Amino acid sequence: MPGATRRPVRRRADVVAAALDLLARVGLPDLTMRALGAELGVQQSAIYHHVESKQALLGAVADEILARGPRRRPRADAGPLDVLRLRCEDVRAAVLAYPDGADVVMSMWAFGLGGRSPVAEVDALLGSAGVPAEHVTTAGRTVLHFVYGHAYDEQSRAQAARAGIVTADAPADFATGLGIVLAGVRALAEDGRAGGSQPG
Repeated sequence: MPGATRRPVRRRADVVAAALDLLARVGLPDLTMRALGAELGVQQSAIYHHVESKQALLGAVADEILARGPRRRPRADAGPLDVLRLRCEDVRAAVLAYPDGADVVMSMWAFGLGGRSPVAEVDALLGSAGVPAEHVTTAGRTVLHFVYGHAYDEQSRAQAARAGIVTADAPADFATGLGIVLAGVRALAEDGRAGGSQPG
């Protein structure tokens, strides 16, 4: 496949940027190392000077998808869960900006190869909201599972609709679902505070 752009390959970042451009045009199934080599105008072997495997490349692509996403400023009076909602909306927007973006980020996060950039902030916000320390990691994973999973559902249904496989619209209930998840987080935080205030 002739490359849409020919660019010098000097750094790992050049390879990742080209892969992201290719993902935007052709989607994940056609993001092959052969296609990426054609995109860059190099042999496949040259790519491996910068990334050790396709999985490592996809991990870097997942990180870049998130890095390029929006990051809106919360209100001055926003509480931790208000900020968490905003960050979840930003992460969703980031992964929806690319075909199969949710698939890439969610799978690389599951494999421990990428997509971890929201984790520390999500966990910190949960801690600030009063979620007990022993539940922060699980609560954070639950929140991100919903965000990534819902985005994956949206993109999968949209692709199936374009292919004529289904006629149903992609789900439009992200805000409602996120509210339900955060209500559970709020209840967990309130239980934690109530337990901490009881005399021993």
